[in-house]
Amino acid sequence: MITATAAEIERMPPARAWTHTTFDDQALAALGPLTTVITTGPARDNEWFAAVATCDALILDGVTLMDGAAMDRIGPRLRIVARTGIGIDQISVGDATERGIMVINTPDGPTESTAEHAIALMLNLTKRVGISDRVLHSGQGWRLPLHGLEALGATLGLVGLGRIGGRVAEIARALGMRVLAFDPLVSPARAAALGVELTDSLDQLLASADVVSLHCPAIPETYRLIDATALAKMRPGSYLINVARGAVVDEDALVNALRSGHLAGAGIDVFDSEPARADHPLFSLPNAVCTPHIASYTAASVLRMQVMACEQVAAALRGQRPSELVNREVWERRRRSNS
Repeated sequence: MITATAAEIERMPPARAWTHTTFDDQALAALGPLTTVITTGPARDNEWFAAVATCDALILDGVTLMDGAAMDRIGPRLRIVARTGIGIDQISVGDATERGIMVINTPDGPTESTAEHAIALMLNLTKRVGISDRVLHSGQGWRLPLHGLEALGATLGLVGLGRIGGRVAEIARALGMRVLAFDPLVSPARAAALGVELTDSLDQLLASADVVSLHCPAIPETYRLIDATALAKMRPGSYLINVARGAVVDEDALVNALRSGHLAGAGIDVFDSEPARADHPLFSLPNAVCTPHIASYTAASVLRMQVMACEQVAAALRGQRPSELVNREVWERRRRSNS
């Protein structure tokens, strides 16, 4: 935890920070007594821009787009853009760096809740919980035409073995699953420590897993990584879980794979466009379980992310390099306080 001494607090100039929602008192305390916090609605209208133009720091959720045009419209006082979570795909890091604005995230905050959600979606699908509930409510009878899948002895394939993927692996192994992973950036030592077998290629993982769970970032290299070709390489009757980012999956191809029966089911928490439209074709499929990007939305996770974001912002405001500074190259030429 980052803390300031009394002398450091006394030297800090007054600052203002904007948040997208009401923060817990424990998180606000981490900002320190010289930081005024304002909260308005997330809409980027004239009133919002006028309010945030008076702020040194913005603490954003994963929905608010922050590109160069928005940064310029906010004005020169903005020094820090923080994200309560991991994903920074809505923040133009290059534009921020060009303007001397620090970008901060909280990569450790949502790990446990997101990993648990991935497992929850997997078990919901493989144990036929959602579809069974719908069948009973419809009055269509007691039995289903398809059997479920036992976790014990089944193979889980992880696309990405970072913080969240690693935690998913631990939980899955406790359930008795064999766990494979494809992640070119992960060392064999980390995989071995987690009891995970690394595959040489994504194709090998897709062809070997009963359940494929996505835990990779939304970057150009992963855009539509799971497309029609990739889905065709998955085992017939297998399952796909996505708690990463919607852009990683070609949603039209996924719908086709579910309708055809090639995939037994899909658990989806993230969508290519958010919020997803009410008539999204996935919502009408009986073998799809969908949630509205809530994998990290538990009381413990939200508080953890808020506290971490505020600690990081407080460090930056008092001139200390934040440990979770995304654009590290900006530090020496960062914007300074005008106070």
